[in-house]
Amino acid sequence: MVGGGGLIQLPALLILLPGASIPSVMGTNKLSSVFGTSAAAVTYARKVKVERGLTGLAAGLAFVFSMLGARAVTLVNPNAFKPVIFVMLIAMAVFTFAHKEFGTMSHDRFAGPIRLIRGGWIGAVVGFYDGFVGPGTGSILIFLFIGAIGMDFLSASASAKIVNVATNLAAIIFFAATGHILYRFAVPMAACNIVGGIAGANLAIQRGNRFVRGFFIVIILAMIVRYGWEILPAVLHQ
Repeated sequence: MVGGGGLIQLPALLILLPGASIPSVMGTNKLSSVFGTSAAAVTYARKVKVERGLTGLAAGLAFVFSMLGARAVTLVNPNAFKPVIFVMLIAMAVFTFAHKEFGTMSHDRFAGPIRLIRGGWIGAVVGFYDGFVGPGTGSILIFLFIGAIGMDFLSASASAKIVNVATNLAAIIFFAATGHILYRFAVPMAACNIVGGIAGANLAIQRGNRFVRGFFIVIILAMIVRYGWEILPAVLHQ
């Protein structure tokens, strides 16, 4: 519906596959999740209007910058940026709470080249984030498509799914080339992800923007708890 599936699936894999390396867990997660994301994207595209030019540009740049983000992991420790992400998530939650009509209706505030430019930088920035850090990419995309472009929640979710497919494919190419995908787990997980992706997208379409907005807030709060759990103990021990 609104992204954030990795908040459940990735920790579950880490618990259930204790002997697997971190890259193998990441690769398995990406391969399985791309099927669910793709199924949701197709479901949305059939029933929700998608801005093809803007979304295509964002997806293309996200693909490229996701690879750059994956490369950056070998140069810079992504954990150093988690406090920044934590603060950003709190800001997103506060903004969404404060603006009750946020995402409930679309607003064509920007047109032509400006709209495409904004879509392009969203794809580039979030694509790099997905390759570099990862969790919550879909939710961040939705927030930016609403806030910076003026989409409603359903249109933003549809575009976010398409862009997220591109970032996942970039990561899968990297993990597959380095032999870090556990196919015996990824394939059955992918089948279940497809079922969940279709069900989630159909539920979002049936219930509408306000329902999706509420679910979006829940996911953002879950992300805040996750990052807070990782960051605050280290801060308190300093």
